[in-house]
Amino acid sequence: MSVKKVIAINGSPRKTWNTATLLEAALEGAASCGAETELVHLYDLEYQGCTSCFACKSLGGRSLGKCAMRDDLTKVLHKIEQADALLLGSPIYFGALTGEMRSFLERFLFQYLTYDDARPTSLQKKIPTALIYTMNFPEDTAKAIGYEQSLGITENALRRIIGPVEVLYVTDTCQFDDYAKYSSAKFDAAAKAARRKEVFPQDCQKAYDLGAKLIH
Repeated sequence: MSVKKVIAINGSPRKTWNTATLLEAALEGAASCGAETELVHLYDLEYQGCTSCFACKSLGGRSLGKCAMRDDLTKVLHKIEQADALLLGSPIYFGALTGEMRSFLERFLFQYLTYDDARPTSLQKKIPTALIYTMNFPEDTAKAIGYEQSLGITENALRRIIGPVEVLYVTDTCQFDDYAKYSSAKFDAAAKAARRKEVFPQDCQKAYDLGAKLIH
């Protein structure tokens, strides 16, 4: 039996904070089941979003079903296509995924999207995917703002083009090591620190379990 491969994509500019930590926990969960894992930090790469060249849609073209752009994302897209599962993590900025994650998703998804209702994707297999969102809003506020509906648009695109999708919301996160150093009077620093100590480990366990579930 071949070893399963799981790739995690970090859409946060921070490599050691909430999103990255959760992705690492998810990869540990996958590794505990024998998977080979890799973590990619998007902010380390030089690339841009889709340029609408439509080479991936050109019948008979060399890049049909593949992104024709050549940059740091090219190898990453190839690795994902060879993977057995995919983890995507992003903080929520102004109600949306980070710009780097959005640009990645444009390139990743559009290459496989077809304008054919009978065959909506050119991807030859299903890639189970999990999305991990981090945000400093409490869960009830995120729901009231409508995050589940707005973020659900991307989730539905992934389901339609790539395969089944799991979602983990990690809310009311701690943004700073020391809130006293920043303009952050609206937050209760002590409550944030307590949640980081008491609740975030539980979120990491959920991520771990998600990573294990993803390859079964």
